[in-house]
Amino acid sequence: MKRTGLTYLFACALLISACGRSDHLGKAPTFSEPENTREHNAMIYAPLPFLPATVQPSDSASLWSRDRASLLGDRRAMKRGDILTVVIEIDEKAEISNATARSRNATQDMQVPQLFGVPQRIDTGISDGASMADAVDVSGGLQSSGDGSVRRKEKLTLRVAATIIDVLPNGVLSIEGSQEVRVNFELRELLVTGFVRPEDVSRQNQITYDKIASARISYGGRGQITDVQQPRYGQQVLDMVLPF
Repeated sequence: MKRTGLTYLFACALLISACGRSDHLGKAPTFSEPENTREHNAMIYAPLPFLPATVQPSDSASLWSRDRASLLGDRRAMKRGDILTVVIEIDEKAEISNATARSRNATQDMQVPQLFGVPQRIDTGISDGASMADAVDVSGGLQSSGDGSVRRKEKLTLRVAATIIDVLPNGVLSIEGSQEVRVNFELRELLVTGFVRPEDVSRQNQITYDKIASARISYGGRGQITDVQQPRYGQQVLDMVLPF
């Protein structure tokens, strides 16, 4: 009975592990559904544009309107459902090097030439050539050294359209953007989330990644090539459990 239960659990584990790869089994991976996402809901339930009750005399007499659709209007994203462009240009390099060295030498020597005649009495009972004159002689040494270095270099240049999904009470914009590109049997995914200030959005309706607070940028993919590069679940479990 126990063996049947273990077999059933093992089969369920294999089935669950295979579900992630069944999407692109013998075909290209499918795109994520764009509907029912936070971006889509923000666009659907975006607040209506503010319409003034009366037209200001200065606007009615001017050839240029301050409306967002006009030539000189401010087209920057500022309310829920608006779209802005996130520019990701990461070119970072870090290098850390550490070296340590320690050494210690210790020597202890104790002689007992005379102790109420005890060494002489002991000398008579031991073999020739041995003596209690040099009773204890201890020496020790310790030497250790360590050397470590870390080198990292990352370069990433991407652009993605993000949607304002919420406007916080202090006016900060919560943005979220996703992008999927499929080439043959490999799907590349780009996800961006974070918080931005409206004044940091440029006149071109763009913002750089270094002005996004709590930025979360994910660039990965899924497909047949990614499956081959990733170790199997069993190997990952063994690497986590085995202490050696």
